[in-house]
Amino acid sequence: MRLVLASRNHHKLEELRSLLDSHEVVALPEGIELPPETGDSFAANAVPKARAAATATGLAAIADDSGIEAASLGGAPGVRSARFAGEGASDEANLDKLLREVATRADRRVAYVCALAYAGEAGEERVFEARCEGELAQAPRGSGGFGYDPAFLPADAPDGRTMAELRADEKAAISHRGRAARALLAWLDGEADGCGR
Repeated sequence: MRLVLASRNHHKLEELRSLLDSHEVVALPEGIELPPETGDSFAANAVPKARAAATATGLAAIADDSGIEAASLGGAPGVRSARFAGEGASDEANLDKLLREVATRADRRVAYVCALAYAGEAGEERVFEARCEGELAQAPRGSGGFGYDPAFLPADAPDGRTMAELRADEKAAISHRGRAARALLAWLDGEADGCGR
C-alpha cells in the first residue's frame, strides 16, 4: 500500500519507511499545507495532519505526533517537544533546555510517546499509540537518532546506552515510534487479509 507521510521531517520519513518496509511510504508533495499542531494530545495533533494529507492527495496517509514527557516537569514538554525552547528551535536547543530544567530535580524519569494516525482513502481513521519508558542522561551521548535521543536512556536497553547510541534496528525494536508502527502494520496487514478489526 502507498502511504503519504504527513510531515516534512526527513528523519521521521526515513524511520517510518524502514519500520513500514512492506508498504511504500512517500513524502508529502510540495504545496500541501498541514494544519498547525494546536491539540492538547499527541493524537489530537496527528489525526488532522493525516486527514489533511489524505484529502489533498487522494491516498491513504499517516501522521505521527510524538514527544518526550518528563515526570518531574508534570509531563512537559509533551506536545510542545518540538518547540520546547521556542518556535523554530533546533533539536539541540530543545534538548539543552530539558537537561537544564531536569538537572535540579531528583526524578529523572522520562517517556517517549507516539500517536501514529492513519487516514484512509475512504475516510476511515485509526490512531495507534505507544510509549517507551526511560530516564534522562546527565549529558548527551551518541550520534544516531534525532531530537532527544542523545539523552534518552531507554529502560529496555539496560546496558546504559542512549537511544542515539543504539543501532537503528535496536532502536526500532523498543522505541515509541517502532511500537506504534508495528501496531499500524499489524492492522494494515490484517485489513489486507480481510480480517482487520
